[in-house]
Amino acid sequence: MENEVVKTLFGLFGGLAIFLFGMNMMSEGLQKVAGEKMRYILGLLTKNAVMGVLAGAVTTAVLQSSSATTVMAIGFVSAGLLKLPQAISIIFGANIGTTMTAQLIAFKISDYIWPIIVVGFLIYFFAKKENIKYIGETVFAFGLLFLGIETMGSVMKPLASSPVFVSLIDQVADVPVLGVLVGTLMTVVVQSSSATIAVLQNFASQAGPDGVSSILGLQGAIPILFGDNIGTTITALLASIGQSKNARRTALSHSIFNITGTFLFIWFIPQFAWVVQSISPSGAEVDVISRQIANAHTLFNVTNTLIWVPLLPLMVKIVTTIIPGEDVKDLEKGRLQYIDERLLDQPEFAMHLVLQEISNVNEIVSDMVRNTRKSVLHDDKEAMEFVIETEDHIDVLQDKIVRYMSTLFTTGYLNEEQSIRLAGIMEVSSNVERISDSCTSIVHKMKQKMGKDSAFSESALEEMSGTFELVENMVENMVEKVTDVLKTNDVAAATEVLELENNINQLEHRLRKKHLNRLNEGVCTPEMTVVYTEILHNLERIGDYCSHIAVFVIENKKKIAAAETK
Repeated sequence: MENEVVKTLFGLFGGLAIFLFGMNMMSEGLQKVAGEKMRYILGLLTKNAVMGVLAGAVTTAVLQSSSATTVMAIGFVSAGLLKLPQAISIIFGANIGTTMTAQLIAFKISDYIWPIIVVGFLIYFFAKKENIKYIGETVFAFGLLFLGIETMGSVMKPLASSPVFVSLIDQVADVPVLGVLVGTLMTVVVQSSSATIAVLQNFASQAGPDGVSSILGLQGAIPILFGDNIGTTITALLASIGQSKNARRTALSHSIFNITGTFLFIWFIPQFAWVVQSISPSGAEVDVISRQIANAHTLFNVTNTLIWVPLLPLMVKIVTTIIPGEDVKDLEKGRLQYIDERLLDQPEFAMHLVLQEISNVNEIVSDMVRNTRKSVLHDDKEAMEFVIETEDHIDVLQDKIVRYMSTLFTTGYLNEEQSIRLAGIMEVSSNVERISDSCTSIVHKMKQKMGKDSAFSESALEEMSGTFELVENMVENMVEKVTDVLKTNDVAAATEVLELENNINQLEHRLRKKHLNRLNEGVCTPEMTVVYTEILHNLERIGDYCSHIAVFVIENKKKIAAAETK
């Protein structure tokens, strides 16, 4: 008897392990295949509530996890990229998207599992094109997912004939609240509502003593299904710990959505079951109950979303009342504002946050360029101190950003096009940091000059002012807009920067000659020559770094185009 119990437990958990492994692999494959499309989804996130629901549903269908989508929404709202109503609308959509897994599981493909696994493996193993390999990986994972389901189903069959187990199931089926608690506990333990619903579909498909009816029945399965929906919100609540108030409110809205839906539907289980049966295929209960559970899951979440979307302001009011107060953005120096470690397994969203972080650094570097100009043209001591202090701040941020991007490279989630883009982003980030180094070098030279009893001539100051104007123009065209340039691979903007860089190179040569002429005429002092030429040299280097950024954008565009045609 004990051996049978152990065998059943190992079979159940082994099947569950294969299912979860297949689901995660399928999510990876889908993400890689749909990498470009995920950027389109990102564009939907900031639209209206309906678009937010659509984005949440599609994202969850690709990621195969409402928890992953919820973590993404929490990360974005915490970073300030999404407003609370937008994030909540994404949560609503995630609840719809997660029902797609149950719908897939309801298909009866037992006879085709091994052919699917073999075909998927052959495509993955022999395909040359990257996208075809990812399709093979997805098909292979799809087969594994059903292999796990089949394994769980085979070990559950003996349970249907156990009088003790049947008695326990009868108690759960007769007490809906107990079913909700069982479903919630199962999902909290497994941390995947898709997995626990798969187990529920499998178990409900086992025949009772009469050999025709389900051991559990649809009315007995529905409360457990509600509990599964509540249990998955625990992941979101855990993910929000230590996050901003809006992040915690987003997670809380996920729980409220499912708890209120359960509270509403639990009073009408017989009627709800009748509606589900009327829209589901007819046949013997054990043959159709898996589809009925999938339809119940979809109907519950779609109906709940239709109820809550018009009441979105009310949901915002509820969560802000429970978690009161305003979010105060932590602007502590050296602290990242956007990057989130929990999104490393979602590369498109992770790169979006990296670009936001680099954009934040760009704004700081732009301030450094402006303050460098003040320190040179007006001997502004406060501007000098700002540049020197900010350089340390930039170094810390750059180190953290590069480490995050390096980790993203090692996750294995990136497809070829994403890897090319990330390499370009990393190079851009390095060049932005070098711009800050050049600003600091200029300021240090100015500090050295202040100890001497010398000053630049009016002509020299006028010429440097013109050079600074050109450099600031480059920064405005490339560095400040680098996020948009990298998102769109805007070659036109990049080409414009290259033209400006040529102007700076030519201007530097002319100014050096003019300065030598002024030295010969006695207008400028020899003591200032080193400082003057060093400033010009560093301004020219800033132009070079902006030019490097432009070149990498253009080269990345070509590499991405080449990767897409492979």
